[in-house]
Amino acid sequence: MLVRGKYILTSAVPEEIRNGALRIQNGIITEIDEWAVLHSKFPDDQIAGGPNDIIIPGLINAHGHFSEALITGIAEQYTLWEWIQELVGRVGPVLDFDMAYVGTLLSGIQMLQSGVTLVNDMFVYDPINTKSATPGVVKALEEIRLRGIVSFGAGDMRSGVSVQRLLKEHESLAEASENSKLCNFSVGVATLRVQSPKLFKETINFSKRGNFGVHIHLQEVREEVTAVRNDLGLTPIQFCSQEGLFDNPTIAAHCVWIDSEDTRILADQSVSVAHNPIANMILASGVCPVPELRGMGVNVGIGIDGAGSNDSQDMLESIKMTPLLQRVKRLQATALSARDAFKMATIEGAKALGVNKELGSLEVGKKADFVVLNGNSPVLANIHDPFQAIVYCAGKREVREVWVEGEIVLKDGDVLNVSLGEVVERSRELALKLVESAGLSKLSSLF
Repeated sequence: MLVRGKYILTSAVPEEIRNGALRIQNGIITEIDEWAVLHSKFPDDQIAGGPNDIIIPGLINAHGHFSEALITGIAEQYTLWEWIQELVGRVGPVLDFDMAYVGTLLSGIQMLQSGVTLVNDMFVYDPINTKSATPGVVKALEEIRLRGIVSFGAGDMRSGVSVQRLLKEHESLAEASENSKLCNFSVGVATLRVQSPKLFKETINFSKRGNFGVHIHLQEVREEVTAVRNDLGLTPIQFCSQEGLFDNPTIAAHCVWIDSEDTRILADQSVSVAHNPIANMILASGVCPVPELRGMGVNVGIGIDGAGSNDSQDMLESIKMTPLLQRVKRLQATALSARDAFKMATIEGAKALGVNKELGSLEVGKKADFVVLNGNSPVLANIHDPFQAIVYCAGKREVREVWVEGEIVLKDGDVLNVSLGEVVERSRELALKLVESAGLSKLSSLF
């Protein structure tokens, strides 16, 4: 198959190929060149894309929570500390397998519609029921053909769930991922404040025994830093480093309230960061120092975050907000560029998740995960700079096709492997059940 575009934006060298094409065989990119050259060489190949389209690597959502998929638009009045107590803390004990499965379908479809081909997810819940819920995430991702690095955000301080039960949930999700073609497992740590010393130690041991990566929230709000420093005499980043959590590859979500010592530790120990601009704004958490982190060599990806903190699961919105937020913070137009944001959503996100040898850019030998943006739409009719066109102009309507490993999974805005109508109807029933069981009826107009 040949994939044709007016612009091929590779996130590699060269960054841009005009009037170019990719050749794909067995889900792998085998050649990249000018369209005329490849079409002459392979005249009988199937053709995707078109002469005015933009072809980009599949976008990488570096941080999210499918556990929040059924609670959108419900709690804008809370800052993070309140939000955890009043919303997430109530939802956690009543989530189940069906909610994980349908919620992942619902949010995953939205991600595909905005060009995402890989999501780094942390399912945060209290596993009180006997049946593990987190394998429902893997089942849904397999069905819609969306890649996932999946984790369980374990915590026992609030829920009282035993350490053994929490470790069992890790094991259940790891097993489901091992049997999946599209998912890999990492060890989740919700935050230091929700893990007992025993659970934190066992989490580190579990990660090292299995050689698993780690996914953790770190220093999202000032209160977290203050509380941990008061208890332990160290910032959360300093404590995690001291205890050996960073010995395995780690991606830390947020990193808003960090100082120069924290930044140095992240850089020295190759800890990656997932920046979540919209969630940080909605929850009034602050602004991650993205330029400083990148300047120190820290890999920074872009996260949508969960549907409870960033209600719209739209990656293109998060990409646009990334440079805009830095510009507002610094009152400087050059604080972060469109090209910077595009790299963060593609190859830098892949590096942050340790998958850059196979994903994150359009290069010979890499998997054929790519997005076709409709160059005949009014939004992309006149492209003066393709990177600015994508970051500042393009929206979900411009995402015409999404391909994962050479297989088309979304066409003209519609997912191809599940019934959107059935997912929506099933989600309504489960959202009603969830809100009622969690005691959130006063916050919802469903009642």
